[in-house]
Amino acid sequence: MVVGGGAREHAICAALEKSPSVARVMAIPGNAGIGRKWSCHPIKYGDRDTFFEIVEQNAVDMVIVGPEAPLVEGMADEVAKRGIAAFGPSAKAARLEGSKVFMKTFAEEVGIPTAPFKVFKSPTAARAYVRELDAPPVIKADGLCAGKGVVVSENITQALSAVDAILERRAFGDSGSSIVVEKKLEGQEASVQAMCDGERMIMLPTAQDHKRLRDGDAGQNTGGMGAYAPAPVLTPELEKKVREKILEPTLAGMRDRGTPFRGVLYAGLMISPDGEPYLLEFNVRFGDPEAQVTLPLLKGDFGEACFACARGELEDGMLTIDERHALCVVLATHGYPGNVRTGDPINGLEAIEEMEDVVLYHAATRALGDKLVTGGGRVMSVVALAKTLKDAKERAYAACGKLSFDGMHYRRDIGARALT
Repeated sequence: MVVGGGAREHAICAALEKSPSVARVMAIPGNAGIGRKWSCHPIKYGDRDTFFEIVEQNAVDMVIVGPEAPLVEGMADEVAKRGIAAFGPSAKAARLEGSKVFMKTFAEEVGIPTAPFKVFKSPTAARAYVRELDAPPVIKADGLCAGKGVVVSENITQALSAVDAILERRAFGDSGSSIVVEKKLEGQEASVQAMCDGERMIMLPTAQDHKRLRDGDAGQNTGGMGAYAPAPVLTPELEKKVREKILEPTLAGMRDRGTPFRGVLYAGLMISPDGEPYLLEFNVRFGDPEAQVTLPLLKGDFGEACFACARGELEDGMLTIDERHALCVVLATHGYPGNVRTGDPINGLEAIEEMEDVVLYHAATRALGDKLVTGGGRVMSVVALAKTLKDAKERAYAACGKLSFDGMHYRRDIGARALT
């Protein structure tokens, strides 16, 4: 059972279907694309009674929780209590994403390189500290804010406005009851994901995503407009540093606190100009759109590896990495990332299905009669695989040209940084 309804969960379902150990796949709530191939049960995450009725009726052996909110709320704990394997961390372990204060304090305690920071609950104290700084800082609300709780300020005035919005006006409710004020780091961002069983890990292909709405990293921040893997900025030597300085200390530190981490540990990194990795944030699940470019590159029984993580039985060699490159372009609808329009028919799906090494992962799509229509902001992810990143990019954009819906827009420079 895959919990979630985005392109990430579609990619998880596809990886599970290729696993010899997996007999059947289903999703809650899923989406129209997932529903074309696997059974979907469109219920809300909070409807736990119905959720467990469906799990029991379908004799589910393993639950994979896609989004962060159900993990932070303890869904993996509830699944495990019923004797079912849960791929995803406990609520206590999920604090690595659920609380910026916990994550920064934890990193400091176990010696993980991260930006200098201070924590504030008082808006008066936070404003006084910000005014003393020589450079504009990054302001982070403590809790989950749907990706909107981080302000990378360009000047002190903007930083003070962020403090007021979060602590004074409570723009994010209880998620903003405290804030982290940290130094802005310079360099290039990258992502590393690892599947963990509490003691051991398998590192997945490195990836780099594109958060800004428009080409050239301009415009508003989004949930992600595309990604590619592997990321050249993360050399084998740098990957080794990330493992030794960030991932391994995290697994050991969580284990020593009695909250072993099982699931996907996602490290958002800043690679400094001198080639050192610094931790920006942790996520406790597959990234989106990072999952769309990393999962197709995995070779082996993905379902078996997830089950082994859930049971603390991960072994070296369960998964290996394809040597090809993958590139993902996210197609968004009119108004995204603001107020979006829905219900527009999606055209060209049949043409994509005929293309070699091109995969379409649905996100905000829904069925309307025999048609598929848009159902939200990020509508779908177009992913292409090839021997080179250049070829993957050309193939992905050729596929994008075959799709259309009213108001469709997407970035046309995914992967440009790596190719130049």
